[in-house]
Amino acid sequence: MKFSNGVKDGFPIGLGYFAVSFSFGIAGSKLLSWPLVTFISMTNLTSAGQFAGLQIMSDAAGTFIEMAIATFFINLRYSLMAISLSQKVAPNFGLFKRLLLATGITDEIYALAVSQTEPVTARYFAGLMVLPYIGWSSGTMCGAICGEILPAIVTNALGVALYGMFVAIVVPQMKVHRPTLIAVLIAIVCSFAFKYVPALSGVTVGFAIIICALVASLLGAALFPIKDLDETDDRTCKEEA
Repeated sequence: MKFSNGVKDGFPIGLGYFAVSFSFGIAGSKLLSWPLVTFISMTNLTSAGQFAGLQIMSDAAGTFIEMAIATFFINLRYSLMAISLSQKVAPNFGLFKRLLLATGITDEIYALAVSQTEPVTARYFAGLMVLPYIGWSSGTMCGAICGEILPAIVTNALGVALYGMFVAIVVPQMKVHRPTLIAVLIAIVCSFAFKYVPALSGVTVGFAIIICALVASLLGAALFPIKDLDETDDRTCKEEA
């Protein structure tokens, strides 16, 4: 669990983050200068939250409150990941180190860290996050600079990569997990309602994102509750008996 091992494991994630953040940089360049867009990625490291915040910023009626609430719920999963990962770290992974490295918890970094057979050390985790962080920040910077100098027809074409990213993330999970499929369909229906129902069309983009996410999550949890571990074990024992 050395720093160099973490860097080696994080290299593929860094390459992937560069490609994704390039799209964010292009999208952000339409609203902000490239240093500001790059600063957003350097201080956040969260794809869905940043894109949601950018969408709220592009809405003339968007507010800081909407942005704060939307990013809170979108990024809430990182808190759960951190709680889970805290059971996996080495004993010398103290509180200060946890607070310092907490910004590096992403879906991919968490998956790699929690899959380790040995306790995760602070050095390994720092190495694991360094290349993804560089890739995310540098990709944003390159995309934002290109967005300022390239013609609009080119940047619009490159912006399509953003939608391809979300399709690549969501569709495979929808194909193998029925609750995810239902939750996504609920979110799509809610989104269409805010777009085309006259009574809801006045709701700003920020609150529409918040409501869609909450409705899809709550209905998904109600329709497909996770069985209690004890109940699952009892049922398995009865079936075996």
